[in-house]
Amino acid sequence: MGLWLLVGAGFAGADEQQAIPRLAARVTDLTSTLDVEQRRRLDDRLAAFEKAKGSQIAVLIVPTVQPESVEQYALRVVESWKLGRRGVDDGALLLIAKDDRKLRIEVGYGLEGALNDATAKRIISETIAPRFKKGDFYGGIDAGIAAMMQVIAGEALPPAARIEGARRADVDDHFEMLLLSGFVLVFVVGGVLRAIFGRFLAAGMVGVAAGAIAAMLISSLLIAAVLGVAAAIVSLFLGMRGGTGWSSGGISWGGGGGRSSGGFSGGGGSFGGGGASGDW
Repeated sequence: MGLWLLVGAGFAGADEQQAIPRLAARVTDLTSTLDVEQRRRLDDRLAAFEKAKGSQIAVLIVPTVQPESVEQYALRVVESWKLGRRGVDDGALLLIAKDDRKLRIEVGYGLEGALNDATAKRIISETIAPRFKKGDFYGGIDAGIAAMMQVIAGEALPPAARIEGARRADVDDHFEMLLLSGFVLVFVVGGVLRAIFGRFLAAGMVGVAAGAIAAMLISSLLIAAVLGVAAAIVSLFLGMRGGTGWSSGGISWGGGGGRSSGGFSGGGGSFGGGGASGDW
């Protein structure tokens, strides 16, 4: 199963990817879901929070992230926008792919302690998704960023309704982390290793690393070993095709932590794939 997931991710990356919009405001809506007043209220709220706490939160609504997954696209966005302060890495992104009915909270390194994966999952499943199901996108976004700001400020969310639900969230988070780590390892890191060491040695290194990561995220050493072998095979297959790695493709208008004409830009923060995803 892991082999087919990784191969599928590779074929998706080969297609033309969605462009990253230019960062010009804290709320970017490419779907006209929010009206002008709603965008203004959300932007003002996020600006006030940034002024008080320093953390940068941005909202991005796009029609689709296809052919990528919401995790892959979100990571490309934050790597381009660089939300959060340099060295503090206290940025976060709320991404909504409206036509895909997918959303993700992407969290910078500096916020992974407060806005951890399980907490981000709860905000999505308990706060945002129920409102989205009713067609209340503004209400879901407003409540979602309020919950994000609450935990970043050091306040705990209300107790979970069901322990079992939290356990499922943990399993989902580990699976998402495994997929994202596998994609980055095989298609990004693997490309660099192939260029330096050649495809055979690079495939072995990718396989060992993938197995080690899988062993940390799941309890079965057998499954971890199988995933490691699968990652090595995919890496070797890419090397035989002449691929050297994964590139963003398409057009990119990303802010890149630089200047933007709208008066808002990222502060140079870094991200490592922390956060959670969901749907409605």
